[in-house]
Amino acid sequence: MIPSMSRRKGKYTPRKAPDHKLATSAMIASLDAEGRSTIDAPFGHALTDLAKRREDIVGLSADLSKYTDLHVFANAHPDRFYQMGMAEALLMSAAAGLAREGFVPFATTYAVFASRRAYDFICMAIAEESLPVKICCALPGLTTGYGPSHQATEDLAIMRGMPNLTVIDPCDATEIAQATQAIADTPGPVYMRLLRGKVPDVLGEYGYRFELGKAKTIIDGSDVLFISTGFMTMRTLDAAAALARDNVSCGVLHVPTIKPLDTQTVLAEAQKGGRLVVTAENHSVTGGLGEAVAAALMRSGAFVPFRQIGLPDEFLDAGALPTLHDQYGLSVDSIVSRVKTWLED
Repeated sequence: MIPSMSRRKGKYTPRKAPDHKLATSAMIASLDAEGRSTIDAPFGHALTDLAKRREDIVGLSADLSKYTDLHVFANAHPDRFYQMGMAEALLMSAAAGLAREGFVPFATTYAVFASRRAYDFICMAIAEESLPVKICCALPGLTTGYGPSHQATEDLAIMRGMPNLTVIDPCDATEIAQATQAIADTPGPVYMRLLRGKVPDVLGEYGYRFELGKAKTIIDGSDVLFISTGFMTMRTLDAAAALARDNVSCGVLHVPTIKPLDTQTVLAEAQKGGRLVVTAENHSVTGGLGEAVAAALMRSGAFVPFRQIGLPDEFLDAGALPTLHDQYGLSVDSIVSRVKTWLED
């Protein structure tokens, strides 16, 4: 086994190799270790069901259908599935062509490949023309332990800067299924992050319904307001429960649509009751939800206690996901510890 390597100041330093089981299983993009109920491949099943009712739905992948859950759709509708090979520029160009012919293409790959490799093709072939291509990408942020080549820690920042593009970061299986339907009904291009495989089911117990462009309060609280997106809403809900045991009352505002941001709701909740506002995201602190919220507050003239939880502006280590989430502050324990410190300041 090759020991994992750590980047520090431009140098690589060997580190002790993790336990073999962790290196092989916990590095895979799965969040079902949280002890929650899960739903298998919610995106693939939702798209398959949608295609039964709509003949304009087609699916494309860049040799990653199995790893984006599009294989479920491909097995059910093989005549409407296109395997483009390891060619992300071709993937996006073909999707644009299908959209021009009246189809609603769902193009899947890893988030790093869509945001880094295919950006110009998305911009010129899809976004500039406002074509209804839905770009659905697995491995967002720190949902894999395989290092910077697969960790899309800056994809929201990249995609937020593209005109005409809607950007979505769903929380769980419930929201992925609902959002898949919603974006199919939405004109114009969409970039949506995906959780794959066995995806936790969290929001259903709160009676949550996804609405494009809307932020929603999941729980209310008087001391802290978490403004979170993606799977970090799962983590902030757990952190809120832990903090409640120490008499800290926390609210959670879930923001699945990063662009356009629901500025009205964000500002209304952030200015309510003098709470500490903490944004939480599975993304770099540069250019994601935190900076979008901070900009909205600044532009409105609102001054509130504000902190960010997110990934550092650096290339991250490889390793087991639970270890990395602790290391980079995305675990529940890390969130609880930081919030307590901020409240004491």
